[in-house]
Amino acid sequence: MDTATTIWILIICIPVIAFLYASVGHGGASGYLALMSIIGLSQEMMKPTALMLNILVSAIAFFYFWKAGYFKFKLFAAFAIGSVPFSFIGGMIETDPYIYKTILGIFLIIATLKLIGVFDRAKNSETNSKTRESNIYIAILVGSIIGFFSGLIGIGGGIILSPVILILGWANVKESAAVSALFILVNSLAGFAGNMTTGIEFSTEIVMMTGLAAVGGLVGAYYGTFRFNTILLKRVLAFVLLFASLKLLVV
Repeated sequence: MDTATTIWILIICIPVIAFLYASVGHGGASGYLALMSIIGLSQEMMKPTALMLNILVSAIAFFYFWKAGYFKFKLFAAFAIGSVPFSFIGGMIETDPYIYKTILGIFLIIATLKLIGVFDRAKNSETNSKTRESNIYIAILVGSIIGFFSGLIGIGGGIILSPVILILGWANVKESAAVSALFILVNSLAGFAGNMTTGIEFSTEIVMMTGLAAVGGLVGAYYGTFRFNTILLKRVLAFVLLFASLKLLVV
């Protein structure tokens, strides 16, 4: 793919991905990884680049959801205790390209299912759903597992955490978004730190990608906090993720 085409794809897609993910309290790493897979970036560039963008957008998303009063610190802390050290460990591991693509492909399929609503619970409305008390031991175990794979493949883990929280009934959609946003932020930081121990390499377009992600993240987090309807755009992004996951798993 030539440079001009790559740049235009990034200009169009990065803000959209950041917008969509920030609107639900996520950083967008699975979307960025899918995009970078499609345009042919190397594994060495994909991981740190996705984490860098994830850190930026998840921080923006967390700020908006926290300001709106949706953050549950106790729930976040239980997951973070297990996730942060294991995310650092995962970030230190250099995986075989085939194994990396396979794991990433599976996670992208999970991300696709999340976007089309497979993991959503009908009873969990965005404002007044009843929730039950979380179990700290289960939360630490789940956080450890998600953290390890997050660091390993270069995501923040929110795409997995938020459906788990909703399925367990520990928070409603908005609260889950707030917890996931900070979870993604700390995991991405830990994974990035672990990645630095083996050396990092960024795409030459990292500055442009960062600016585009910031714009998309700011707009997405703002509208997501006030129930902006992104159903159609989520379906489009789900198609992109599915295409990328099949490309990784089949090719």
